[in-house]
Amino acid sequence: MTKPADFLWYIPNEARAGHRGDTADPDHNSLATLTAQARAIETHGWSGALIGTGWDRPDSFTLATALTAQTTTFAPLIAVRPGYWRPAQLAATAATLHHLSGGRVRLNVVSGQDDLAAYGDAEGDQAQRYARTREFMRLIRRLWTEENVTHEGAHFRLRRSTVVPRISHPPRLYFGGASPAAEAVAATQADVQLFWGEPLADIAERIARLKTLSASLDRDVPPLEFGLRITTLVRDTREEAWRDAQARVTRMAQSHGAGWTGLGSPLAVGQKRLLDLVERGEVLDDHVYTAPGRYGGGGAGTTWLVGSASEVAASLRNYAALGITHFILSDTPYLTEIARQGQQLVPLLR
Repeated sequence: MTKPADFLWYIPNEARAGHRGDTADPDHNSLATLTAQARAIETHGWSGALIGTGWDRPDSFTLATALTAQTTTFAPLIAVRPGYWRPAQLAATAATLHHLSGGRVRLNVVSGQDDLAAYGDAEGDQAQRYARTREFMRLIRRLWTEENVTHEGAHFRLRRSTVVPRISHPPRLYFGGASPAAEAVAATQADVQLFWGEPLADIAERIARLKTLSASLDRDVPPLEFGLRITTLVRDTREEAWRDAQARVTRMAQSHGAGWTGLGSPLAVGQKRLLDLVERGEVLDDHVYTAPGRYGGGGAGTTWLVGSASEVAASLRNYAALGITHFILSDTPYLTEIARQGQQLVPLLR
């Protein structure tokens, strides 16, 4: 790896217990439980964790603030949505936590589906949605780096806005999405484009396209970096890993994907790409398991990397060779797997 890789985990941030096969503990989203996960992430070699967002979840920024206060190096990658947040309010909130935490905040800007009407938001078609996201991200950058910002855009307006506290190294902006409209946003405004668990050839093609887009669209921020968000099922041996993976998929089929599925309608382009992979085979690139998507797996749970620690590490090194430098991994039970993969997998990649 030419650039030091960054390894993050995932904090479930769910109102309902039993997410993706996790232990259905009634205290699953208590401060004590989630703090234990954040501290284990620090202890076992992870940089931090993605904290997901959605109207049916606890507020991501509140949780990130609480966990940051309970830790010393844990870096939250906080998922946020335009519409739920206005640019100036988010810029000020993120700057405050970034300042108080010593620069630990990262933001994952999400444009996917949500219950917009529940919090008073509305969006038009895909073109309008991503145009708003692009303006949102650009405006946040300006608010962190300029003073007295005045902006008259199609979606947001500000007059002489100066965010405090002032920060010298603003949070990085992560972004996902596979449609042409989403890729145009990433190519111009994101620091890190996140991919879900597609095969190597598919990721290579997308990286090449995004690099070409970045050049053609006159990107004026540092070069775009790339990340992978995927479930990693790691066991002591290959045989044990595949036995456990297949048994888990059998349980998913029996329960009709209860606790796993989070698929919207209509399907996002990136999600459809993942679900279509099963038509190419149940196992791709030796370790990418596509069967979970057939039985209810959604998002990062649609495909899994399955194998021993050395095999999964080799797969991740293959993604790194394509230019992936940010990895967001997870498996359940979350607390158990933070330690197992932190001890067995991450040292093979450092």
